[in-house]
Amino acid sequence: MALKVRRLSTVFVWILMGLLLLGLAGFGATSLSGTARSVASVGDKDVAIQRYATALQNRMRQVQSQVGQPVSMTQAQQMGLDTQVLSELIVNRAFDWEADRIGLSVGDAELVKALRAIPAFQGADGAFNRDAYSFALDRANLSESQFEEDLRGDTARSILQGAIVAGVSMPDTYAQTLVGFANQTRDFTWALLERPELDTGLAEPTEDELQAYYDANVDSYIRPETRDITYAWLTPDMMLDTVEVPEADLRAAYAEREAEFNMPERRLVERLIFPSEEAAASARSRLDAGEISFDDLVEERGLTLSDVDLGIQSRADLGDAAETVFSVPAGEVAGPAPTSLGPALFRVNAELAAQETPFEEAQEVLRDSLALDRARQVIDAQIEDLDDRLAGGATLEELADETEMQLGQIGWTGAAEDGLAGYPEFAEAADAATESDFPTITRLGDGGVFAFRLDEIKPAAPRPLDEVRDQVRTGWERQQITEELEAQAEALVARLEAGESFEEVGLEPTSQSGFRRSDSVDVLPGGATARVFRLETEGDIAVVSDPGRVAILRLDAVIPADLESVEAQALAERLRDEAAQEQADALFRALAADIQTRAGVSVNQTALNSVNSQLQ
Repeated sequence: MALKVRRLSTVFVWILMGLLLLGLAGFGATSLSGTARSVASVGDKDVAIQRYATALQNRMRQVQSQVGQPVSMTQAQQMGLDTQVLSELIVNRAFDWEADRIGLSVGDAELVKALRAIPAFQGADGAFNRDAYSFALDRANLSESQFEEDLRGDTARSILQGAIVAGVSMPDTYAQTLVGFANQTRDFTWALLERPELDTGLAEPTEDELQAYYDANVDSYIRPETRDITYAWLTPDMMLDTVEVPEADLRAAYAEREAEFNMPERRLVERLIFPSEEAAASARSRLDAGEISFDDLVEERGLTLSDVDLGIQSRADLGDAAETVFSVPAGEVAGPAPTSLGPALFRVNAELAAQETPFEEAQEVLRDSLALDRARQVIDAQIEDLDDRLAGGATLEELADETEMQLGQIGWTGAAEDGLAGYPEFAEAADAATESDFPTITRLGDGGVFAFRLDEIKPAAPRPLDEVRDQVRTGWERQQITEELEAQAEALVARLEAGESFEEVGLEPTSQSGFRRSDSVDVLPGGATARVFRLETEGDIAVVSDPGRVAILRLDAVIPADLESVEAQALAERLRDEAAQEQADALFRALAADIQTRAGVSVNQTALNSVNSQLQ
């Protein structure tokens, strides 16, 4: 099956239209000048400086719209956007070179058709508009002859690119084989053996057995590199009980934050604005008659609910519409009501009652906030003295004895923990420290400070058996249980294969029907699904295990995939298209690389650096 037109569009038309409108989309692009005119070339086809600059700016705008914040040139280079844009432009020019080499060109009729298809050149009636065409080219600083020459080249390139992949197809056998594999289902019966099913109890492990298990699994008991650190630290939270906050300050803070503690009645509303009183009244009539819903009115205006959502609004926020909006309960539509943008309908989604918190109730919250601020100021005022003490030879222990700092020790392995180890400032400093470093005062993000001493670096090594004895014993017991359950399961399998049922051998069976390769049973050991699908003949039995549990699986039936079902045919079509697309992409990349090798590619790094620096 040939690739569908829509798939060709996905791969190539965006390239064509993007190149057609590079100049149009780059209004306000940085002005670039100098003797160089290109940043790269493929054969005799140059990648113009302005085209590269505009394409890169457009890509940066796309990323900016996705992340919701400005993207600097430095960030763009860190993300590799400049390299991506240059690579795409080089590939395009490579195909331009190849189109010229084989004599592929576009006639006037095709050029006119392409011009008429560009939305930027169309008038209100959707037809080609000469004024819109001239205006767009003028804004892009392009002449008609220059643009039409580029358009001929872009159209020819798209024809060449489309011809490369249009005939790629995959045979039906390919898709049917995959669908047959993926959609095959199986019926099977299983039973689980766990410790309660053991015929005998576990013997007490000997010291030699524990040592042997430890030696065989020593990698499970490796202690990572550990940095033994002694530290002294002080945070605002530690000082809360010692900081006094005058009531006058609390009342001043309450007055300053009164709007936070005393909020008026509010509404959660959506606002749909209309161009005229008549349009708003007509919409209200249709709404009242049940002919249309508020959601449908929004959609009818070409908007989404997020476009009309105002969030939480007070009377003051709503202005002249306040009385109308506050007169209806939640779930109702108010209006039309006047706004600065025109008449509007308002949907009230929730009512929020007025909230009043007296000073007596707010003072604890205020005290904590003010106390933390004061504690930060106190700590900040002590930093110079603390640094001087350390510079004068005071130890961390002496610092803790003579100041409010608290002493502690930690075996730092790089994992975030509670206390000081949970601060990124400490983690960064601890990872970079050497045993020869002297303690210095370092600030924490919450206004606290710390200083530390690296006492010793212990390399990664196995923990001694005595240190992990309980873990080793647990592991040994699970291994013993698993081995005994596996031996018990093998004996039961022999009886099942001899014709006895699960019930007759004392097992509680569970049946699974229509089981797919993507399905799983949580209580079964890992790999159970794969093992079921490796069984070939109905009645085959297998044993799978995890530490501490063993399952017996019996294949009851193999149900071939229904290749004629709607689901199977849809899957087959998707697989054929995806495989054909992958082959087409591979063919496209291979030809692009071949053209570049034959034509030769050169990059003007000086011009490229100049453009990038001007876009900073």
